[in-house]
Amino acid sequence: MTSLFPMYRLFKSGPESEPTPVPSTIDEDLKRDVVRVFALVGEAIAEATHALLAGDRELAKRVVDQDVEIDNIVNALVKKLETTLLSSEELSVEDKRVYLTLMRILPEVERNGDLAEHIARRAARNLGSEMSPRSRGLIERMGEVASMIWREATDVIIDGKIGAAGAIEDIDDELDDLHISLTAELTSGSMSVPVAVEVALMARFYERFGDHCVNLARRQIGRDGAD
Repeated sequence: MTSLFPMYRLFKSGPESEPTPVPSTIDEDLKRDVVRVFALVGEAIAEATHALLAGDRELAKRVVDQDVEIDNIVNALVKKLETTLLSSEELSVEDKRVYLTLMRILPEVERNGDLAEHIARRAARNLGSEMSPRSRGLIERMGEVASMIWREATDVIIDGKIGAAGAIEDIDDELDDLHISLTAELTSGSMSVPVAVEVALMARFYERFGDHCVNLARRQIGRDGAD
């Protein structure tokens, strides 16, 4: 994916307009690393859910280890963006806006990697085998929806498909509804209290994952009101 930021015109167009690519001085290494970190987070949430439900401890440990790579990439990107903004006199106004937007969204990306890692840690402890059948089904769906909303967020950020921003909020509503359903299941007494507490935490992780995706989309299109 070579055209990383065809959204340069977002800051000059209305939210329904199609963005137009603009000549850029943003280096290719930075673009590659942003694409890489988005891909890693997408893999992490899908693999963490699979590891939990399949009882795959090795996969869970791999997701935990991969979070270190996500953190390192994000930290390096933020440092590079700060250095470039402070020292470069060659950046266009549009490029500066892109850099500033990236600096705002990268912490959200890192947090979503952390949330996937939190789920993977519980998978490594074999929590999935102790969950009730209904809670497993609800978690499975939450994982599917989390992967879906991350793909939409990636389309908004990487490809500038701003029409996906509205879909993100709709998908987030489904995650919220699933969270409510899972909370009801937890109060049914179908699991021991320690397991129910851990499952409640995981449900919250998925819900927050969706919230961060909403924030990413809002910040990308220049809207206020990010959570």
